[in-house]
Amino acid sequence: MTSGKKTKAARSSVAAARSSVVAKKPKPWGTIIAVVAVLALAGTVFGYAYSQIADRNAKEQALAEWNPSEENKDPSDKIAGVTKREYAPGKHVDAPKRVAYDFSPPFGGPHDNQWADCNGVVYPTAVRTENMVHAMEHGSLWLAYNPDLVTGEALDKLKSRIDGQPFSMMSPYPGLDKPISLQTWGHQLKLDSADDERIDQFIQSLRRNQYTYPEVGSPCDNAAFVDNPAPFVAEAPGPDAESMGNEAESARNNPAAASSTAPSSGS
Repeated sequence: MTSGKKTKAARSSVAAARSSVVAKKPKPWGTIIAVVAVLALAGTVFGYAYSQIADRNAKEQALAEWNPSEENKDPSDKIAGVTKREYAPGKHVDAPKRVAYDFSPPFGGPHDNQWADCNGVVYPTAVRTENMVHAMEHGSLWLAYNPDLVTGEALDKLKSRIDGQPFSMMSPYPGLDKPISLQTWGHQLKLDSADDERIDQFIQSLRRNQYTYPEVGSPCDNAAFVDNPAPFVAEAPGPDAESMGNEAESARNNPAAASSTAPSSGS
């Protein structure tokens, strides 16, 4: 009888000890903190992704009116400060022959037989003008900038609009009379700031706009050129340069062929 009581007491003692151990077991704070951290990170990532998508959608919506269409073939007509000219396509010269262009940078006219690679190329040094004009004949956009006036953050903002983008190219243009100049075939817009909203409007309106450039369907790739681009020539063209002929003069005197929207007060 005594033995049974001892056994029962022993069991009770063991149960009490186990209960004490369970009661004293600490909470898994490390696991809790890790879970909270993961949830917080997931929320941050989701929030950032949502913000990026919202920003992109807002930008696309803002630029929608600048999309060319059959009803709105040249949206750049609504951009203040755009200069327009009509140029005959297909007039070629062979290097080192120069062209006596009517604008600087030029945006149409005779050009080199070789086009500059224009598939999202940011050229680190100035490039032969005649090659850049040929690329615009293929539908590309050329963003030129004065390297003495555009540096640092402003330069990075311009690069982000061109780098890796199809039918786009960018290069320094020594001596440019404005910090920034945007060109497509027959169109030009000169600006003072990399933050000017007209940069994106011009790009959206005219880059590869099938209604405004002559050689629709022509390529932009030219690997041989991008590996060894023809250098910029700073000197003025000599007397043997290819003339713009009567084309430029007739464009200036023909209101239907030449126009320039009055610049806004901020340009």
